[in-house]
Amino acid sequence: MTYNIYKTFVFLILLLGALSCNFKIKKQAKIEEPKQYIGWWVYGEGQHIFKDEESLEEWDLEFPNENMEELEELYLAVCEMEYFPMESKIKGHLRNDTLEVADFEITYIQGCGE
Repeated sequence: MTYNIYKTFVFLILLLGALSCNFKIKKQAKIEEPKQYIGWWVYGEGQHIFKDEESLEEWDLEFPNENMEELEELYLAVCEMEYFPMESKIKGHLRNDTLEVADFEITYIQGCGE
């Protein structure tokens, strides 16, 4: 009988100790896969914009993994001028009015078939 009381007492002390330690259980963050968008990437005066082919909505583009100077040079090398729409597939996350680009592919440039 004394053994059961001792066992119960130790269990209650351990339980009380565990509860008093503010243990926080973190929920595992759900890793969101980037979504693919097809449309037109437009660059001009330092601003990158994407116009979605399906919804015709426009969003600012952010390229967190790219060197912006090299990206602007690429755009201008391909399009040869600012504000020329470049058809693209962009994988990323849409947050409010900004599309955060994870990856992109240039699919068509008008006039390149010449």
